[in-house]
Amino acid sequence: MPSLDCTPPIAGITVIDLGRVLAAPFATSVLASLGARVIKVERPGAGDDARAFGPHHNGKSLYFTSVNCDKESIALDLKVAEDRAIFEQLLDRADVLVENFSPGVMDALGYDWDTIHARWPRVIYGALSGFGKTGPLSGAPAYDIVVQALGGMMSLTGFPKSPPVRVGASIGDLTAALYMALGIVSAIHKRTRTGEGCLIDIAMLDCQVAILEAAVTTFTATGEVPQRLGSRHPSIAPFQAFQCKDQWIVIGAGNDALFRTLCMALDRSDLLERAEFSTNPLRLASMDSLERELNTTLTAATAQEWISRLMTAGIPCAPIQSVAEMAAMPQVAARGMIVPVDDPMLAATCVPGNPIKMSSVTPRFSRGPAPALDEHRHAILAELAVQKNGRISPPHP
Repeated sequence: MPSLDCTPPIAGITVIDLGRVLAAPFATSVLASLGARVIKVERPGAGDDARAFGPHHNGKSLYFTSVNCDKESIALDLKVAEDRAIFEQLLDRADVLVENFSPGVMDALGYDWDTIHARWPRVIYGALSGFGKTGPLSGAPAYDIVVQALGGMMSLTGFPKSPPVRVGASIGDLTAALYMALGIVSAIHKRTRTGEGCLIDIAMLDCQVAILEAAVTTFTATGEVPQRLGSRHPSIAPFQAFQCKDQWIVIGAGNDALFRTLCMALDRSDLLERAEFSTNPLRLASMDSLERELNTTLTAATAQEWISRLMTAGIPCAPIQSVAEMAAMPQVAARGMIVPVDDPMLAATCVPGNPIKMSSVTPRFSRGPAPALDEHRHAILAELAVQKNGRISPPHP
């Protein structure tokens, strides 16, 4: 039997990261966790805007660190001839270029898709923006909160009659980043057949629309506009947060059989005798009444008492935890999802681990440090000088 290759899946792929702040840097962080070499090209002097975002520890931005581990940094001014020459040498060796500049910036620099593809036909070009390269809003700038608002996400988040609220994480940026990473890996696979790179045009608004689950389908089929439901589910009941004696928990009784089991576990078999609770559609229509009944029972005991009883019965449930409580979970530790950063300036600092577990890849239980601005200039320039002198292998096949 041949020995198992335990190297990361895209080891040997070189990514030039022009990303700033969150969306593109998170996409390239995912690629780095899959084994790619990521060279971050930043503005001289200031670098990525996220370097200035707090909180800071020992002079380093924890925000910047969270999405830039395992990368190299070189500072280049792409309006200066000498730096453009270095950038183009990097493109000579690159597999992927990723950027999330404001619309028109790359065109003005002379590095638009047509120019890149003509000179570097194997390079995969990932362009991430608020609205993409087509459509009436293609030239408009956007932030996460803008696409959450426009994409319908904020209309679904929060409680009825409450002011609109943003999802707690920057889901507009992060979802677009994940689609970008998926698109890049797909394009790498396609290039093995065609020999050519392609343009990947990812719009944050598109990605918000793509993750709305059944909201779009329901609206187009029925004309009913989905509304904010708090922690409730639009199609399943009971499937929400409930107050116990000491804290909140969530319960998901996803079908009629689980609802029956739930009622028995709560010693509320009387609820099974009520016609309005007999089926999921009827429970949805009577959820206010059902919630009152369940709250009356659940507030009589602690969250842990109920969770123990419900889990024994096989009911999906959980306490609503803080980040601190999540980070202390044995399950999270067992999956290597909170890992240290190998950076002496950030002792005891951890970042999320890689959620993509593969049997053929040796797992990592730490991440390399986020680079200091221009930290790898000398090493990269030395490498390019060696390449220019023809003393290394030709570009990737």
